[in-house]
Amino acid sequence: MDGGQGEAVRVPQAQGTLEKLPVGEDSALLPSLLTLSDVFCTGHHCAVTAGVGPRTTVIGDGAVGLSAVLAAKRLGAERILLMGRHTDRTDLGREFGATDVIPERGDEGIARVRELTGGDGTHTVLECVGLKPAMETAFAVVRDGGVVSRAHRSTRTCRRNFGVFMRNITLAGGVAPARVYIEELLPDVLDGTIVPGKVFDRTIGLEDVPNGYRAMADREALKVLVQP
Repeated sequence: MDGGQGEAVRVPQAQGTLEKLPVGEDSALLPSLLTLSDVFCTGHHCAVTAGVGPRTTVIGDGAVGLSAVLAAKRLGAERILLMGRHTDRTDLGREFGATDVIPERGDEGIARVRELTGGDGTHTVLECVGLKPAMETAFAVVRDGGVVSRAHRSTRTCRRNFGVFMRNITLAGGVAPARVYIEELLPDVLDGTIVPGKVFDRTIGLEDVPNGYRAMADREALKVLVQP
């Protein structure tokens, strides 16, 4: 592609990896459209592989977790419990469709989910953190016969866990095929049905990319958008 100033960008297999959009580069929809390349599709895949049911728990209030909340709501979840403790993020989670927020962690958080679900836990759990404590929490708050879907690489938590095996828990999830989902999700972004771009809370230039990563690592930013 010619950028207009003599620059060229080589895009391998562009006919399959790129999607032509009906909006210009200055469109207000650009942040939401950008999420279809990764973060929203990751949350969506987590919800899809879980087979989201009426009651769903989402563990993690990062950009993927919030995307999973939005995806679960879009897929018909009636009650969504969001486990997170950062108020600015969980507020966005409520806007995306979370009906309950559980700021407690560990045993207290597990007890709270059980209390809110009549002791049963939820049909599906979307684990969007990727650390051992989060996976342990996921297995503890899913109901017997339910599904835990993870948006990150599997941990060792599920290995040799006979208790989980006896409860008939299904473990799902994997790498999100983002490109596959674009055709399905794009119309909802274009008509404003969903606005996943709200996960971007900071915009930086290319020269500030290291600081952008640092801000996300230090929990100073939820998701950083790089504007060339």
